[in-house]
Parts: sequence; structure tokens; C-alpha cells
Amino acid sequence: MNSKVDFFFDKAGSWQKEFEKLRAIALSTELVEDLKWGCPCYTYHGKNIFLIHGFKDYCALLFFKGALMKDPEHILIQQSENVQAARQIRFTDLDQINDLEEDIRTYMFEAVEIEESGAKVEMKKTKEFEMAEEFQRQLDQDPALKHAFEALTPGRQRAYLLHFSSAKQSKTREARIEKCIPQIMDGIGLND
Repeated sequence: MNSKVDFFFDKAGSWQKEFEKLRAIALSTELVEDLKWGCPCYTYHGKNIFLIHGFKDYCALLFFKGALMKDPEHILIQQSENVQAARQIRFTDLDQINDLEEDIRTYMFEAVEIEESGAKVEMKKTKEFEMAEEFQRQLDQDPALKHAFEALTPGRQRAYLLHFSSAKQSKTREARIEKCIPQIMDGIGLND
């Protein structure tokens, strides 16, 4: 138990009982409890295994390499089509957690085994992400912008590509691109 994580459980609000139960299960695995991204994160030899987090309609365990897990109970959920590695187990009440307690613990141990094995999730390459044609035109017309974009880390490039291509209308894509060009030129990521 890590005291700097206590605030998360103290402010839990509607998910307090569920969070406390998930914490008890997590601590029974002897993983190290830490605070990352404002959430309780459980690590093994310094590697992130899973975290506990909550949303309006559910609370969840998020397994960082969940895409590699077997999921015999069919309870792992991919948050969105763009999430490549992580998978969640979602809960809407304490009874669900109590009913799945042994399965949850099994999944936690499997996640540790995956980390121990050194397995890595095969991530899509940046070039495999959709490039909005409006952004491609900008890159073709402005060599400095192209150079600045290519100098960004792959994760920052993907964030921009997803942000631009997720807009349904060309006008919106163009507005997003124009707004982000100064950040790209400064080497700053979308969410930095």
C-alpha cells in the first residue's frame, strides 16, 4: 500500500467501494502500488502492469498489455479502435467485482507473466494511420512543416493524424490542421 495513492481512494465518490475492492485484490498480488497519471498503478520490477480508473458510467482495471492476454472469460474490452495495447475490465457495481474476483486475480497474474516474458504488443507504424488529405497537401506544400512533423516522436505524429482524420468534414479538418501547425513547428505534441 502506497500512501500517496490514498487520495485517489478518498475522493472516489460513486466508485469508492468498487475501487477499495479492486485495490484489495491488486495488493493481494504483491505488486508494487504507485501513482501514475493520477491513478493507482500496479507495477512489477518497475514495469506498469495495470491501473485502476473510473469514469461516469463504470470503473475499470486497465491492463497495459491487455491485447496479449488470453481472455478466456471474454471480459477484456478495447476502449476504442485506436487503442492498440491496453484493454479494460469494466465494472458497474461491487457485485460484479465480487463475482469475478478469482478471474480478476488470474488476469492480474497473467499480465505479470506477459511482462516477465518480455512480449511486446505489435504496434501499427505511423505510416499505417490514416493521413487526412488536407494535411498531406499541407506537408507537400510546406517542406518546413513536413520536416517538423517528421521530427516529432511517432506517438506525437499518431496523435495529430488521429486528431485530423477523426473530423468528419473537410472544413473541420482544415481548421484543426491550421490550429496545430504552430505546435508542430515548435516540436510540441497535440497533448503536451
